[in-house]
Amino acid sequence: METYRATFKSTRRGLDARLFPMQLWRKAKKLGIWDPQDLSFEQDVADWQGLDDRERDLLLRLTAQFQAGEESVTYDLLPLLQVMAEEGCIEDEMFLTSYLWEEAKHVEGFSRFLEEVTGTHGGLEHYFSDAYRGIFFDVLPRAMARLRVDHSPEALAEAAVTYQMIVEGVLAETGYHAYYTMLERNDLMPGLRGLVANIQRDESRHIAYGVFLLARLVAEHGDPIWTIIETRMNELILIALQNIGQSLLPYGDDIPFDITAEEFLDFGQSQFVKRYQRIEKARWQTVEEVLYG
Repeated sequence: METYRATFKSTRRGLDARLFPMQLWRKAKKLGIWDPQDLSFEQDVADWQGLDDRERDLLLRLTAQFQAGEESVTYDLLPLLQVMAEEGCIEDEMFLTSYLWEEAKHVEGFSRFLEEVTGTHGGLEHYFSDAYRGIFFDVLPRAMARLRVDHSPEALAEAAVTYQMIVEGVLAETGYHAYYTMLERNDLMPGLRGLVANIQRDESRHIAYGVFLLARLVAEHGDPIWTIIETRMNELILIALQNIGQSLLPYGDDIPFDITAEEFLDFGQSQFVKRYQRIEKARWQTVEEVLYG
């Protein structure tokens, strides 16, 4: 009998529990079970009232970029999940289902903060810099949409560099650092700090998957894919750093909370270099070393 599907991996030879995506799946089951509705923003409301106008503006700018960014990555992840499903990578798909669920929770968490603490119900698009719009309105959705019609190693590399390495690994990680710098130093907004801590823990698994996927591609396809990854990363890091600079530019030399642009530009670059070196290492690894790392 001719059928659409030939077999199932889980019954043909079983799930491979040693694969790195399965390791992430097990972590997601243990660490990703948190509910944005359980967070208390009572103290955050009081703290918000005590901020001056420029401090509120900076915090709104950062949160508006995070809120839109989380919505964007929730929309844009699905093509990657579909690629893994169509290629029969059930272990990857299992982890990616938790990944998508977590991104949706991040959207909900920031939405609660904006509405319940700041009293904001939209109208925040003016906080998007030109570089931000370039990434989230064009570069990211374009790279991810390509996967709907192109499952090549080149397309996967472009998607993972854009999504996990730049959006999550540079922009989001630098944003977390900004929240902690502003709020931890001043013992402000415990609810928001709890939200960010949960999100950052989720995102650490997401970035780890991106590093794994890119390392696997390098180990499988060698220097031609590495060249594509290297070129793409070096192109996009410039846009990411532009966004950091453009986001702080309106505050001049007197940025609220006594922060400086240099510390965040340095932090973003350090996150980039760290992941870059981990992926480059795969040029000298076997596929098996990457798969079971």
